[in-house]
Amino acid sequence: MNKTNAMRILDKEKIPYEVLDYTDKSLTNGEEIANFLNENPLQVFKTLVTISKSKNHYVFLINVNSELDLKKCALASNEKNIELIHQKELLPLTGYIHGGCSPLGMKKEFKTFIDSSCLNYEYIFISGGKVGYQIKINPHDLIKIANISVCDLD
Repeated sequence: MNKTNAMRILDKEKIPYEVLDYTDKSLTNGEEIANFLNENPLQVFKTLVTISKSKNHYVFLINVNSELDLKKCALASNEKNIELIHQKELLPLTGYIHGGCSPLGMKKEFKTFIDSSCLNYEYIFISGGKVGYQIKINPHDLIKIANISVCDLD
């Protein structure tokens, strides 16, 4: 397995994690991935990148069964208006493709928020930085390493 930027960051900081490889690349969403890995979908988090009216980018992590509440995102980020970026903007902005976007190791650091439900679990899953890889990590370790703000996004 080739290490991704996300994995290299965790290795460098000596943060314990586990990589789960789902070889079926036809899985199209986080809920299918959770089922394939036989894990609770409430512990699998997707990474969504947004842009505000003031042209600031923000990253939000919510569980795969949830829809991003843009009003709660705007409130959390102290912005008046926020929207998801277009899919074609993801790779040039973050260095990651759709389905493989990790909150760790993006080209630039963006203010990042995670739904408080993550604290209900000993571990959660985030994208490993490449389609087919999920990182199993303690949410407290993730929050600390990436300076993530915890708030109600669901």
